[in-house]
Amino acid sequence: MRIGSGLFQAVRQAKKHPVSDENIYLLIAQASEEGAARALAQLGLSDASAGSDISELRDLLDSWRDTKKTARQAVIRWFMRLIFSALLLGLAVKFKLLQLGQTFGQ
Repeated sequence: MRIGSGLFQAVRQAKKHPVSDENIYLLIAQASEEGAARALAQLGLSDASAGSDISELRDLLDSWRDTKKTARQAVIRWFMRLIFSALLLGLAVKFKLLQLGQTFGQ
């Protein structure tokens, strides 16, 4: 594992001299920055277009969620229309507004 030059120098200095709180903070900050840069590089997000790539992925995910929501709502609407149509048909037959029994041979 390669240690960045600034971090390597800070560790070397910490071994030789007593370490102040400020130096510890700077050491932690440098290590976290290098770790984040390494993680982004492993994910392939270290180039200049990474920000726009993430933005496009978020837009695509938002579109997918909207599409799922719309499809779910459409299925529910059609199901409710089917239920209400069957209910109206049943009421029409019950109140003899529609003579389905004669149509089917009764």
